[in-house]
Amino acid sequence: MTMNLAFQLSDRDLRYFRDALKQSRNAVRYAEEVEIIEAIRDVLTDIQENEPLPDFVALRIPVIESLIQMLTDDEWKLPKSYRERVLAVFMYFGDPEDILPDDIPVIGYLDDVIIVELVIRDMRHVIEAYTDFCQYRQEFDDEHGDSVDGAIRRDRIDRRRQQLHQRMQRRSAQQKTTPLW
Repeated sequence: MTMNLAFQLSDRDLRYFRDALKQSRNAVRYAEEVEIIEAIRDVLTDIQENEPLPDFVALRIPVIESLIQMLTDDEWKLPKSYRERVLAVFMYFGDPEDILPDDIPVIGYLDDVIIVELVIRDMRHVIEAYTDFCQYRQEFDDEHGDSVDGAIRRDRIDRRRQQLHQRMQRRSAQQKTTPLW
């Protein structure tokens, strides 16, 4: 049996999460990106080894893993402002003493899941652009294999990345939701 729970976050509720993300974003400025990524990978490993894992948390792990991939993809070159947002999510998610301490059974990760969902909505154009980039790169590599000159591949990949970066920035600017940051 499954149960669907829905609740509405008021502006006041969202302010808690915005403030938490701002604190995390400020902390990012004083931390090493490599250390943050390593720490979030460790947290994900710990969470996955900690059974039973609530499904509402387990369903978000692939999303966090894809954010890690997007951040560490050398060919994607995620712009700095977006990098800081993703790193802020990692800082928050990795903090065991956030709004709801993570060691509270079942609900300890509820606030973390809410943060992840809010950021996914806020950065949906970035995530879509990265998905399109990965698809383009895979199709290019499948079509040309090792037969294409490395400089040509790099040029085509760079050109597509620039187009997608422009698209995601344009769509993000047109977004009609309340900004998190």
